[in-house]
Amino acid sequence: MEDVLAVYQRPYDKEYPMVCMDEKGKELQSHRVGRESELLRPGQGVIRQDYEYQREGSANILLVCQPLIGWRRVAVSQDRTAHNVARELRKVVDEKFPKARKIILVTDNLNIHGIWSLYDEFPAAEARRIADKLEWHYTPEHGSWLNMAELELSAMQRQCLNCRFADLHTLEEQCLAWATARNQDHVKIKWQFSIADARIRLHRLYPEIKDIS
Repeated sequence: MEDVLAVYQRPYDKEYPMVCMDEKGKELQSHRVGRESELLRPGQGVIRQDYEYQREGSANILLVCQPLIGWRRVAVSQDRTAHNVARELRKVVDEKFPKARKIILVTDNLNIHGIWSLYDEFPAAEARRIADKLEWHYTPEHGSWLNMAELELSAMQRQCLNCRFADLHTLEEQCLAWATARNQDHVKIKWQFSIADARIRLHRLYPEIKDIS
């Protein structure tokens, strides 16, 4: 926990950009009229419709954001795999921050979040090249709330994902439109929970050290 919080306290440095990555699933559902419309009693309106939905599979939304400058990228895929993670990391390294000396990356401990994902997708030399540009930091177990990308996904859920999407293409279009608008507004995240705060508010998580002097 303190390792991640120390990363968040670093000042902005374009040669060492800090990015956070996280993912969430989304059920795909189409509308389906379940029963015929029925008339209401006088004064209750015109008709009542009972709408049901039909499952159309699921999707995975991967989000990478740079909280200090207000930038994010969203990738929508059918499945959650190490290959998707690796491809997005290469885009971050080569397209977004090609001149960075090192990219400071914060993720949770999901089993596809690691250097090994690069070797699953690319030849060894290419995987090593990308890995050398990353300084990876993990949130602790049960501490995914420390990942600022989770805050972005929460905002996306409220502003973009709170409705039904019948197919992957429609979901992707809406997610990209949301990210583009948010990037244009340079929406940043102001993180205020520090190491000092953690030692006070979460003191129960620290071991008790007895003073034997």
